[in-house]
Amino acid sequence: MISTTNVSLRYGKRVLFEDVTVKFLPGNCYGLIGANGAGKSTFLKILSGELEPNTGSVELPAGQRLAVLRQNQFAYDEQQVLQTVIQGHQRLWAVMSEKDTLYAKADFTDADGERAAILEGEFADLEGWNADYEAAELLSGLGITEDKHYSVMSDLGASEKVRVLLAQALFGNPDVLLLDEPTNNLDAESVLWLENFLDGFQNTVIVVSHDRHFLDAVCNYMADLDFSKITMYPGNYGFWYESSQLALRQRQDVNKKTEDKRKELEEFVRRFSANASKSKQATSRQKLLQKLTLEEIKPSSRRYPYIAFKPEREAGNQLLSVEGVRKAVDGNSVLKNVSFTLDKGDKIAIVGRDDRAASLLFDILFKEATPDKGKAEWGTTITPSYFPKENSAFFQAGDMNLVDWLRQYSTEKDESFVRGWLGRMLFSGEESQKKPNVLSGGEKVRCMLSKMMLESGNVLVLDDPTNHLDLESIQALNNALRDFQGSLIFASHDLQFIETVANRIIELTPEGIIDRRMNYEEYLADETLKAQRQKMYQLA
Repeated sequence: MISTTNVSLRYGKRVLFEDVTVKFLPGNCYGLIGANGAGKSTFLKILSGELEPNTGSVELPAGQRLAVLRQNQFAYDEQQVLQTVIQGHQRLWAVMSEKDTLYAKADFTDADGERAAILEGEFADLEGWNADYEAAELLSGLGITEDKHYSVMSDLGASEKVRVLLAQALFGNPDVLLLDEPTNNLDAESVLWLENFLDGFQNTVIVVSHDRHFLDAVCNYMADLDFSKITMYPGNYGFWYESSQLALRQRQDVNKKTEDKRKELEEFVRRFSANASKSKQATSRQKLLQKLTLEEIKPSSRRYPYIAFKPEREAGNQLLSVEGVRKAVDGNSVLKNVSFTLDKGDKIAIVGRDDRAASLLFDILFKEATPDKGKAEWGTTITPSYFPKENSAFFQAGDMNLVDWLRQYSTEKDESFVRGWLGRMLFSGEESQKKPNVLSGGEKVRCMLSKMMLESGNVLVLDDPTNHLDLESIQALNNALRDFQGSLIFASHDLQFIETVANRIIELTPEGIIDRRMNYEEYLADETLKAQRQKMYQLA
C-alpha cells in the first residue's frame, strides 16, 4: 500500500496538484490518467521519492519495498543483463555484493566469517537462491533470449534495454510497483505477457500508459488526475471513458428526467460489469460498478480533437498493387517477397518485429525509397494521403505561423476557414499563431492529421500515428479511422487501435509476408499462424 496526504505541487503560478489525499491498496492495479501536462509522470516521481512536493507527504508502510520502471537506458551499460535485473531488488543486490567481496578477501578473518553468516541468513530470507532463475524467467517472458542473459547491457539494442529495465522493476515481487509507459517498444507478444503477469500480481500497481488495450486489460481502478485532484473510479479505461461521455451527455440533456438518467446508467454499468475478461477484474470490478451511483460519475475537463476523414471522390476497382518487393538495408534484408493487393474496404494493419519494415514499405509506396526488386503501383482513381512516422521536415518553415502553414495544404485560402480547421484540432486563439518549428511532438501530429483531412484522400496510409498523442487524441483518431469509408493501410504499436480498426493483417517477416483477413486478436490467438511466424523468423 502507498498513500498521500495533502500533496500539493506548483510551478510558479501553475498548480499541478492541490491537497491530493489518496490511497492505493494492495491487490489493485491503478491506471493514472490525465490530459497531457496534467502531471502524471510527476506524480509517480513524488510517490517514488524522486521529487519532493511543496506540501504534504507520501506514506509507505515500514518494511515494504517500492520498485520503479527506470527510463535511463544507459545507466547500466557496463552491467551484465541478468545482474541488471537483480539490481531491481536493492537490498538483495547489496547483500549479494557484500558477500562476494567478503569471500574474495585473501585474509578472511573470524569477524568476516560472522558477518558472512549474517549475510547468508538474510540472503536466504530474501530468496536469493532463486534470484537468477526468477530474473531469467522475466527476461525470457519479455523476449530477451537466454544467449543474451550474460551479455553486457551496452551490447543490446534500445528496445531490448527497455525490456531489461522492465524486468528489473518486476523482479523480486515488490510491494508497490510504479510503471511509466511500460509497453513502449514492446511487441504484441511481450505486451500480452506483461498483461498476464500483472493480472496475477497480488500487490499494488500504479501505471501511466497511452496504451488503452493495456489499461483495459490490467486495471481495475482509474486514478483520474483532473482539476488538480485525483479521483478514483472503479473499472478500466474503457469504462471510465464511456462513463465520462455518458455523464457529459446527461449533463447536456437538461430535459431528461433523473429517473431516465438513472436507468441509462444502470444499463450502462450492467453491460460493462458483465464484460470482465481478466480474473482480477472479474472478481472486483463487477461488485464495484454495481454500487456506482449517478452522482459519482462526472464529465471530464478533457478536450477531444475533432477528426474526420472524408474522401473527395470514390475509388475505382484498382487501388494498389504491390508485386515482389524486396529491399535490403546495410546488407540486411528488411523486405522480402512482399506482394499484396489492396481492395475496397480493406483496413490493413502492417505488423512485424522489425519496425523499419513498415516504414520502408510505406516510403516505397510513395516513391521516397526505391525497391531493390519488385514494384508498387497505385490505381488511376486513387488519391492517397500519407502520414509518415518522421515528420520534422514538414515543420522547418521559418517565419510562418500555423495558419500560414496549414493554408499551404488547403484549396480554400480564407483565414477564417483555416482557423476553423486548426480549432478542430485544439489550436485556438493565440495557439494558431505558433511557429511550426516550436511545436511539441503531439502538436505536430495533430497538424499532420489536419493536413491529411484537407487532402481528402480516398486511401490513407499512416505510420505509427499515435506516437506522441495523448489518450484523448488517440481515441478521437481511433474513432475517425474506424468510421472512415475509404481504404486504409497503417502501422501501429497500439493493440486496441489495431484491434478496433483493422479487418486484415499483413505481417512483414524476414522471409516474406503472412496475409490474413481477420482481426488482430484472432490473428494473435491462431496457433497455426503462431507456428508459421516462428518458423519464418527462425529461417532468417
